[in-house]
Amino acid sequence: MAKSDLQPARGTHDLIGEEFRRHRHVADTARRVSALYGFEEWATPIFEDTRVFARTLGETSDVVSKEMYTFEDRGGESVTLRPEGTAGACRALVTNGLTQANLPRKVFYAGPMFRYERPQKGRYRQFHQIGCEVMGAAEPLADAEVIACGWHIQQALGIESGTVLEINTLGDAPSRDAYRAALVAFFRDAGDRLSEESRGRLEKNPLRILDSKDPGDRALVAAAPTIAPHLTEAASAFYDGVRRALDRLGVPYRENPRIVRGLDYYSHTAFEFVTERLGAQGTVMAGGRYDGLVEEMGGPPTPSVGWAAGIERLSMLLEAAPAAPRPVAVIAVGEAAEGAALDAVQALRRAGVVAEIAYKGNLKRRMERANRLGARAAVIIGEEEMAAGAAQLRDLDAGTQERVPLAELAERLA
Repeated sequence: MAKSDLQPARGTHDLIGEEFRRHRHVADTARRVSALYGFEEWATPIFEDTRVFARTLGETSDVVSKEMYTFEDRGGESVTLRPEGTAGACRALVTNGLTQANLPRKVFYAGPMFRYERPQKGRYRQFHQIGCEVMGAAEPLADAEVIACGWHIQQALGIESGTVLEINTLGDAPSRDAYRAALVAFFRDAGDRLSEESRGRLEKNPLRILDSKDPGDRALVAAAPTIAPHLTEAASAFYDGVRRALDRLGVPYRENPRIVRGLDYYSHTAFEFVTERLGAQGTVMAGGRYDGLVEEMGGPPTPSVGWAAGIERLSMLLEAAPAAPRPVAVIAVGEAAEGAALDAVQALRRAGVVAEIAYKGNLKRRMERANRLGARAAVIIGEEEMAAGAAQLRDLDAGTQERVPLAELAERLA
């Protein structure tokens, strides 16, 4: 067969067969577990007014300046394919008038996201995320519970032994102000040893230097001050509350003072679930507290916390793909039996039995197709069976066969 010159766009991929079953298993498991914690699912648009992301991700961030798919629509409006899910959820909270009543709102989402970046293992330009957000809760218990939900999802997927939760605190505003001053003083002394990009960040957003991938910067960061000595009493108490709740909820963690979030609306808890099983792309779930984000959207102060996780990365950690359902093959022997076979296959489906009907070929060819499908049983109906109101039921694993009344097929195969 000639190969088409039409291929998936760079950085995208088709989800077919085993890969799709892995993907769906991750999303469905996350839906089920998050519902146990009281999360309701929301679906926001795949594209938004560009300001939704430019305001919330930071005009100078790599996502906004280098990675967003932004374009003018036919009406001259600037729109952007969503690069992440939190901003859309916060925008939905505000524009649907949900900021005053029934808080906190516990929201789960799942769907495609888009970033223009170099494709690599576990990273695509169109990728998929699940996420949980608790909007309207200022207490440390909300941070611990949203983390526990993410941990529970990983346990339900059977991948928790391959990931580690790392946590840190960003403190409150006074804590961060004092920490920024300490970082600026430290990195200013480094002078030309800082990368050009980090020198540009020094005055505007020194916390982002801690995220630098430059090898020279990384060596400096290892010796940089941490936030712990700069925490206010209130910020320290909040962090203690998160850790106590995680201990009580049975969620293991280790502290990593280098986990940061560069934007001002982030505060207190920052966390990541990391793994060594995916090479350089070691983060599979990440989040934190973003008490100022809803306000950035034009809403009232609404303390919030949440996380997002890449479905592709989580699915790569699964030991095995969920098995495809094994159907029952319904086979008509002779043209006269096709009507009875159609009645039988539809009756099985209504009873919740996965059933396939062969469209053509003699009995041998139709049985060969049943084997290719991995069918667990074959229901064979010929003229003799029609006259008796029955079918031959062949167990394709055991190799046994018996005549069964049509009215009892569904019960026997359920």
